[in-house]
Amino acid sequence: MDKTTIDYYDQNADTFAEQTVAVDFTETQDRFLKSLRGSRILDFGCGSGRDAKYFSDLGYEVSAIDGSEELCKIARAYSGIDVRHMYFQDLDEQEIYDGIWACSSILHLAKSELKDVLAKMGRALKPEGIIYTSFKYGEFEGERNGRYFTDFTPEAFRDFLRDVPGLCIEEYWITGDVRPGRGAEKWLNVILVKD
Repeated sequence: MDKTTIDYYDQNADTFAEQTVAVDFTETQDRFLKSLRGSRILDFGCGSGRDAKYFSDLGYEVSAIDGSEELCKIARAYSGIDVRHMYFQDLDEQEIYDGIWACSSILHLAKSELKDVLAKMGRALKPEGIIYTSFKYGEFEGERNGRYFTDFTPEAFRDFLRDVPGLCIEEYWITGDVRPGRGAEKWLNVILVKD
């Protein structure tokens, strides 16, 4: 993962956590849970720990990772879960999870890395496991505001996914940003299923 992006989150961890931890994301969280066929979830790039805590409080068996050591500390304290410091590229598990939650996280990978990481995520899922992920809506790829971003439209993501074996789109939807004052920013939300 891009070092500039990791440095950004390490240096701005407190501010980032404050801006995201209290955001009401239940509509999307519950949509993911409705598609889930089991109880074991990996929060893949957990940030503040908001979602890991939500799923854990509902009784799901949650594992969580993040590439920022500072965010790992914050997420551990907030969620009560043992958050592992790990980069996306280091995922190396086979058929462990019923669902992987990658909310606003793997969008920080370049397309060249993203394909391989999605394949690893697929391998880490049990049969019929699902992935929730989200990207800023658009066609930009590169550094923006101190972080690397890969944006997608639904059509571009569908084309991109053709080269990733074993995953297909179950559904997608477009939303505005849920953070205060940022509703005009559009997001592509996707649920993938291991076929």
